[in-house]
Amino acid sequence: MRAIDKNIAACPTCHNLVQMPFGKQKGYALCPRCDSEVYMRKSDAVQKTWALLLASIVFYIPANLLPMMHVITFAGTESDTIMSGVFYFISDKSYLIAFVIFTASIFVPILKILILIYLLISVQKRSCMHRQRRKKLYVLTEIIGRWSMVDVYVVGVMTALVHFAGLTEIKPGIGANFFLLVVILTMFAAMSFDPKLIWDIKECNENREQ
Repeated sequence: MRAIDKNIAACPTCHNLVQMPFGKQKGYALCPRCDSEVYMRKSDAVQKTWALLLASIVFYIPANLLPMMHVITFAGTESDTIMSGVFYFISDKSYLIAFVIFTASIFVPILKILILIYLLISVQKRSCMHRQRRKKLYVLTEIIGRWSMVDVYVVGVMTALVHFAGLTEIKPGIGANFFLLVVILTMFAAMSFDPKLIWDIKECNENREQ
């Protein structure tokens, strides 16, 4: 017997089990421990996650093609995209910095998008395979998501610190705005997805009980 069959839901904040006073899929209750709103299932989780995810994919293209920052000196202005910045640090033999920027700005967002696409498709196809593994993948998206902000943070810090009028000045490029949108949208996409849907397939649960 599952919790949903007994009309019980877990608090998303403190994980306390709460008896829902309404229908299985409707309404919400207040957690008696932390006073957070508790839902049986997130409303339209799949549709909202798809919408946020597709928007992040659209913004990810200009985020990589447009400059993240402009370095203005007396010799002229030099603009760098994410990848040109990685190549610059590689040519400068700063391999650790290049690795961190590539991982945080290229690898992590792509990995997060691919994981969420896989989770959405598996839920919509009502797949019974690797449910425990899929739950771990969802937890991974929440853990790695925050590291996508490294590149935006670096641009913000350098813009604030490097400001010598007439000599050197760093300004954020429009690519940084698009990349920030990608980070925010993928974070909201992960938050809108309901991992409980992985376990809601009745056929899987019946086969497991047999």
